Amino acid sequence: MASIGKIARRTFLFGAVAIAGGAAFGWWKHKTPYGNPLEGMADTSTLNPYVLIDADGVTIIAPRAEMGQGIHTTLAALVAEEMDLDLADVRVIHGPASSAYFNGGMMREGVPFLPIDESWLANTMRDAMVIPAKFLGMQMTGGSTSVVDGYDKMRLAGAAARATLVQAAATRLGVDVSTLKTAGGAVVAADGTSLTYIELAADAAKVSLNAAPEPKARSEWRLLGKTQPRVDMVAKSTGTATFTGDLRLPGMVYATVKVNPNLGAPMNSYDASAAEAMPGVQKIVPVPGGVAVVATSTWAAFQAAEAISFDWAPASYPADSAAMMQVLADSMTPDFQDSRSRNDGDVDAALTGDIFTAEYSVPLLAHATMEPMTAAALLKDGKLTVWAGNQAPTQMLTEAANLTGLPKDKISVEIMLMGGGFGRRTDMDVVTQAITVAKAMEGTPVLVTWSREEDMTHGLYRPAAMSRVRARLDGGLVTAFDLSSVSSSVMASQLGRFGINVPGADPTIVQGASDQPYTFANYRVTGYRAPDMIPLGFWRSVGNSQNVFFSESAVDELAHLAGADPLEFRMSHLTHEPSRAVLQAVAEMSNWGKVPAGHARGVAFCMAFGVPSAQVIEITNTDAGIKITNAWAAVDVGIALDPGNLEAQVSGAMVYGLSAAIRGEITLAEGKVQQQTFWDYEPLRLPQMPPVQVRVLENMPSIRGIGEPGTPPAAPALANAIFALTGQRLRDLPFSKAATFA
Repeated sequence: MASIGKIARRTFLFGAVAIAGGAAFGWWKHKTPYGNPLEGMADTSTLNPYVLIDADGVTIIAPRAEMGQGIHTTLAALVAEEMDLDLADVRVIHGPASSAYFNGGMMREGVPFLPIDESWLANTMRDAMVIPAKFLGMQMTGGSTSVVDGYDKMRLAGAAARATLVQAAATRLGVDVSTLKTAGGAVVAADGTSLTYIELAADAAKVSLNAAPEPKARSEWRLLGKTQPRVDMVAKSTGTATFTGDLRLPGMVYATVKVNPNLGAPMNSYDASAAEAMPGVQKIVPVPGGVAVVATSTWAAFQAAEAISFDWAPASYPADSAAMMQVLADSMTPDFQDSRSRNDGDVDAALTGDIFTAEYSVPLLAHATMEPMTAAALLKDGKLTVWAGNQAPTQMLTEAANLTGLPKDKISVEIMLMGGGFGRRTDMDVVTQAITVAKAMEGTPVLVTWSREEDMTHGLYRPAAMSRVRARLDGGLVTAFDLSSVSSSVMASQLGRFGINVPGADPTIVQGASDQPYTFANYRVTGYRAPDMIPLGFWRSVGNSQNVFFSESAVDELAHLAGADPLEFRMSHLTHEPSRAVLQAVAEMSNWGKVPAGHARGVAFCMAFGVPSAQVIEITNTDAGIKITNAWAAVDVGIALDPGNLEAQVSGAMVYGLSAAIRGEITLAEGKVQQQTFWDYEPLRLPQMPPVQVRVLENMPSIRGIGEPGTPPAAPALANAIFALTGQRLRDLPFSKAATFA
């Protein structure tokens, strides 16, 4: 990075704000910076920007939520690498809720260019998207953007911290900075004199850098590029990690909620007289759409909640799943057209003669996080503290201020570890319930825990969707490909609950279809926005989860119609080299073309969140049904910071995608969600999951995230394998409706 001249304190570099006898370092934006989240926190050392050095050592502040994806390890490694520290030598905690930690990577791909477009104009517009991202100031974990956003920020934070420490040591020793090096948490002079970071922290607080520091070259990396032990591994393995449900405060009471099962509808009335007489029950508190039961234990609250009788207002959406799917079908008309973001060539002119047609559908899906929705709150002495595993801390601040009328500087948000997120914990429902109960129990800390049944029946679901595909083959090649996709708007539902109105089309309706790198001569993707029905939310991989199934199922059908090998057929329609490379890699890994007797394989490819991803699923028929015997995946993330963690994420995403493909379905009856728990919303079990091999490539020109790209190819790869094995083409999810699985 080029020199920018003298850098003012509390602007570009937080060149060292002294706190609690230590110093904090962070990387800040030069122009119109957000306020320092450390201001006014001189008596505490828990809420910090990126690096804190105090009497106990070095603490790295991760601005993104840890929900099992290993991001705290990777973000910490980015900083530790620059400071010549080992991960074992640092502590890692989640940072405070602050717009200073806005996620600039969230909006980078929200530009009208294909992910493979690396032109000057495309990259300039991507870089410019940091401006609206900063204007929104939203601190959020999602969209596989934590590494995309943090790659430069965290390295620069570490480089800045190291530079100020070296300068402080040079001043103290009276030597030139060029004669000093850092190692093992200390600055070391040529004569062997060693000054620890702890010793230098106070002096470093007075240093202002004259130039922006230069991060290390990749050739100098010790930690990055190698698999690292997870910083949370020991605590999670021993049961000592603290999730929200583990929180225990003096005098704490425990609550649960019952909210109208007709989603979004109000509660007319309730009778809690039986519940109020039960042992341990302390209070019944109205919350939006229902009530909270406060008791001396979570179990007592659960039991009492079941004793309340309610008069629920009816649902405003179609009463059952069939009626909802009919709304989708009826919305595939010009009146509901939302976008046509891909329209290459002249599709109508090319779609003549004998054409291929197909229709596909997917149901509503729940996030089904292992940890149910949980939040805690304490309102006392004009201050509010909220504890929750949440993906959007700054939105928590906004909601808390709106509910209490308190200024944000009187509100503290503590982000806890999460037992899964997948997009579900971007929402505020359990947070606002905890704050509402805390207002009614002022001075007493309250822990709100949803039952599994409440969690499953009050999710913010992946939308149901439908697709119609028309295509034409000529000489074994696709000469026209016309895909239409319809769903209600996730963006309008999710962001609308935040009070954010996003004008224009919803790109998630066609995400995973309009942005694919296939070189079909005539290529059109149309999105239709169905009316709003039930509350929706971002689900792992968002629109890719349905549209890749639609598109890759259709491409496979076309390959078979052309009499072509499905993998080679895809290769013949791709010129983007990194995309070709992942298909070549997965073919090599699986020994494609040499299938064991009695087995069959399916392949699927997609570009999701800028990551080319290919998967091969192998299956066989048994007396108990179809069994998945092997799975292979290849992905390209540009720069592989932690190969082991990347492989784990791809494997986990595949489990998520296969679970949804085989059994995942949320259905409605009389306006209510029918599925209650994992018994009737069942993920894959261990014996059903095959061995998975993952290969991580680095051909893309820039770094990409991996939390979501492994999910979309799983369903179509399995569908294509089922066709190869049985000749049965399954176009509707879940597959268990039409096939039996061992």
